Amino acid sequence: MSRVEGAAWLIREATEEDLPAITAIFNEAILHSTSSFYIQPRSRSQQEAWFKEHGGRHPVLVAQAPSGRVVGWGALSVWNQRCAYAGTAEVSVYVEAAFRRQGAGSALLEELIRRARAAGLHVLIAQIARENSASAALFSRAGFSMAGTLKEVGCKFGRYLDLTIWQLLL
Repeated sequence: MSRVEGAAWLIREATEEDLPAITAIFNEAILHSTSSFYIQPRSRSQQEAWFKEHGGRHPVLVAQAPSGRVVGWGALSVWNQRCAYAGTAEVSVYVEAAFRRQGAGSALLEELIRRARAAGLHVLIAQIARENSASAALFSRAGFSMAGTLKEVGCKFGRYLDLTIWQLLL
C-alpha cells in the first residue's frame, strides 16, 4: 500500500474498511451541495459495487487525519468505456465539510495526478458545477483548465445547473 505524508494528512489507498467513511462523506455532499449531481444518498451496496470497479490505473485514495479519522477521499474512474478513451480518467475529490480548506483536498488531488502519470494516463477530466467555486479553484491550482460548459444539464435543489468540464493534460 502506497502512503504519502502531507502536512497534516496521510494519503493512502482506500480499503473496504474505509467504505463507511467514504459513503458518509459522499452522502453529505449529495444531500447538502452541488458537488455531486446525485440526488439520493448512496447505499452501502452501491458504494461497494463502485469500489470494486476501481483499482490499478483507477485507484480510490483516502485522506486520513493524525487521529486516524478518514476526512476525505478521491478517485480516478473510467471516463468512458470505449477503447479510444483508455488514456483518460475522471477525477473526483470529496472532503468532509468540517475539514475543507485545510489541505486534504489538495493532497488527495496531487497524489491522484501523480498516480495517473505513473499509470501512463494522458488526460484527467473533472466535472464541476459552475457555482462550485471552491472546487474550481482547487482544480485550477492543480493545473487543470476549464474546457467548456454544459448549460443547465443537471437539476438539483429545484434549479437547473451548469456543468463545467475541466481537464489536465498529463
